[in-house]
Amino acid sequence: MNGLIGKKLGMTRIFTESGESVPVTVLHVGPCIVTAIRDQESAGYDAVQVAYEEIPEKKLSKPVLGQFKKNNLKPHRYVREFRSTPELVANYKVGDELKADFFTEGEWVDVSGISKGKGFQGVVKRYGFGGGPKTHGQSDRFRAPGSLGQSSYPSRVFKGLKMAGRTGNDKITIQNLRVMKVDAENNIIMVGGAVPGAKNSLVRILK
Repeated sequence: MNGLIGKKLGMTRIFTESGESVPVTVLHVGPCIVTAIRDQESAGYDAVQVAYEEIPEKKLSKPVLGQFKKNNLKPHRYVREFRSTPELVANYKVGDELKADFFTEGEWVDVSGISKGKGFQGVVKRYGFGGGPKTHGQSDRFRAPGSLGQSSYPSRVFKGLKMAGRTGNDKITIQNLRVMKVDAENNIIMVGGAVPGAKNSLVRILK
């Protein structure tokens, strides 16, 4: 078991003992309930399934609700699996509760989330293109992409060319963020730097 799920609450800053200002992202982590154990015999792989954020029963479909009731667990909104090893999986059982003290101050984590969706955007915003010249008779090409390819040969646009299109709303993983502070009482951890996603969006924190 090497991670938990939680929510991004926002950003702030903290000061180190030397007086250095460090930007941090505040994450609400857990409590996460172990809902299932996967092993080689039953599933062909080793993993721990956890659930986060309690919700009313009417918010879930009957098949999903039945999985919680089978183990006498309260229904939760989010369910995720974390791959592990047989030795570590053996340390957990269904119903265990994991909180923010799962992490310790000073350790390094990877945080995954869904980035903010920007909709359909041009190449200047999407890829940082410089745009066309501001003179030489141009009046409507300031933010245009420019030439897309060749004329006589091969007379087509290559796949993968950077062009305007849907921007954001992708899964992003930020690696090697340091856990700066752990508030076990309120299930909050602070990690140095920025984390993908909007406020209250779901994140996965991996050791």
